[in-house]
Amino acid sequence: MTAVPPSTDKIIDALETPIEFNFQLPDPEDEAVQEIDFRQQLDTVWKVCDRFDLQTDIWRGRILRAIRDREKKGGDGRGTGFLNWLKQREITKSQAYALIQLANSADALLAEGQLNLNSINNFSKRAFVETAKSDPEVQKLISEAAQNGDHITRREVKQLSDQWTAMSSELLPDTVKEKASEGTLPACNLVPLVKEMEKLPDGHIDLIQKEVSENPDVDTVKLLTSEARNLAKYLDAASKVQTLKNHSIDLEMALEEALRLDCLSTTAALVTQATQLEQTVAKLYTTWKRVGSLADRLYVDTGASNPNLRSMLTSLESLNSEVIEVQLDDAGEKIVRLRVMTNESG
Repeated sequence: MTAVPPSTDKIIDALETPIEFNFQLPDPEDEAVQEIDFRQQLDTVWKVCDRFDLQTDIWRGRILRAIRDREKKGGDGRGTGFLNWLKQREITKSQAYALIQLANSADALLAEGQLNLNSINNFSKRAFVETAKSDPEVQKLISEAAQNGDHITRREVKQLSDQWTAMSSELLPDTVKEKASEGTLPACNLVPLVKEMEKLPDGHIDLIQKEVSENPDVDTVKLLTSEARNLAKYLDAASKVQTLKNHSIDLEMALEEALRLDCLSTTAALVTQATQLEQTVAKLYTTWKRVGSLADRLYVDTGASNPNLRSMLTSLESLNSEVIEVQLDDAGEKIVRLRVMTNESG
């Protein structure tokens, strides 16, 4: 089921009715106008423009969708007519599909009865786009607020999205959810905690749940969020470090010791950097082999009659020989030398 847009006659009537923007903006040099009144007047005009912009883009999306669908039915199969239509109006393909998506979202919300046409005027353009991207449950909350006459900006969308995330998450204890519903524990503080907990094994989640249940306050939530983030980094990075896999390291015990010494952040940073270092070395080795292979090929293809190419090859020997040498500064006072020693089987 799709929303039925206004008839063609109504659209023509609307087009024939001139739309005039003739706002009386306050004089920025008029000191008699109080600052709060000055800003309120401008804010009111801005909201009118924002609503008009939203409605315009929804209709543009519907137009583009119609052009695209018509092309699918009777075009050349490559969308040439649609692309030419966009080119004539200086619209990129990505812009066109963004507008079509906006129109689809608007029509879906209208068709499902979550919004009426008048309620759309309560949205800023960006808020409507964010609503269209939200989960259905969040869309319902936002739509209800708009139906009640609330002005919906991206801030309201985020607040309602945070509220739903916190209240619907099975990771948060009921005591915490009660605090959130009362407004004594802001949902915006709980969402980062939920997202970090989602990355953790059950054993670590249980500990966090117990602590936040005993101390459901903002400071505890922030502290646990930081701890959960470092836990996730540690567990993810430690599992990737090949050097650790080559030794009998009890990563869980190492983690417990880091927690006891309150140095989890440093430990997580260490294993993260170790992972990056291993990946960098692997990439370095692959690049070093490639440079050597290309240098050998170029050497075969050149001869003494190409002295400049030969000079270049000679200069690059410091990068493709067994000892790689790189200057870290223009003066040559800081030099890094790396010896490549491989142990390849077979």
